[in-house]
Amino acid sequence: MGFSKNTASLQSLEKGQSMTEAKKPQGMSAEQWEDIKNIPFEMRKRLLSMWEGMQKNPAPDFETIPLVAISTPAQLPLWPEAARGTPNSFLRSALFAAIQGKTRRLLKGETIASQGNYSVAFRGEQLDQSDLDTWEQAAHLVKSQPLGNICMFHGNAFLKAIGRSNGKANYKWLNDSLERLVACAVVIKCGKKVFTGSLVSSFVRDDDTRLFKVTLDPDTLKLFGSCDWSSIEWAERLALKGKPLALWLHGYIASHAALIPVKVETLRDLSGSRTQAKKHFTTALKRAFAELAPFGITAAFEGDLVLIQKTPTATQARHLIQKKTTRKKKP
Repeated sequence: MGFSKNTASLQSLEKGQSMTEAKKPQGMSAEQWEDIKNIPFEMRKRLLSMWEGMQKNPAPDFETIPLVAISTPAQLPLWPEAARGTPNSFLRSALFAAIQGKTRRLLKGETIASQGNYSVAFRGEQLDQSDLDTWEQAAHLVKSQPLGNICMFHGNAFLKAIGRSNGKANYKWLNDSLERLVACAVVIKCGKKVFTGSLVSSFVRDDDTRLFKVTLDPDTLKLFGSCDWSSIEWAERLALKGKPLALWLHGYIASHAALIPVKVETLRDLSGSRTQAKKHFTTALKRAFAELAPFGITAAFEGDLVLIQKTPTATQARHLIQKKTTRKKKP
């Protein structure tokens, strides 16, 4: 009975015996046993059961698999408290359109405008910049926890954080915004990476306490590649509340370390603006850039082109230097 120690370890857990009292299974290294001790109970049982099966039916490949890797949780990047991390696919597309909420449309699996190597398809009630406020704040609260865990918050504090009062109308708005983020179906492609799903997995609210529980799916991490997300200055975004086009431009510009001239029509399409006439959209665009001027963002208009200027952040400056150095090294 060469596997009695493994079975005994599993049975001791089922009887409620503590990990300090349980014996290390046969064939398991001391390091692996320490890793097992530091993971949740149900996962521990599953891993011990798997180990027992592996010992009975050994396979050479299993011997090199570190058990700790199985239990490593996915987690969002840890951006600064004064910022909000946002995937570039959100900021360089019409996913969160520069529209007024009352003009939302119901989209049925439509491909929406996006820039570069991003491709975005959307099904559901159209999202706007206020919905992006909701998603960004929810992701900010979740970022310090393993994705998939429940993030609990009081509606009052959440509304205050996104620049809204805690009146009845805003509680209803928050509920409606979360419903849109849960009910939608999004397909976002970036190179060979594809994310398919809703932007919030689920949420629960208690009308008596006004507590909310929001869950993000672990696959959301796919949207946060090393160069696929940007840090948004939250105080600046809050100052632009109620100005959809300025809000969209603020995020779009933040997602670029270096900006190249872009056509007026391109900005109109990427922002999802309802203003179709080029003349009228250009007027709206100039007004939006005037609203961005206090944050060091300016634009010059040369015919159909918009030349945007801004000072890159420290992180973006490092990225530009690294990119320039890499190009010099190439033959």
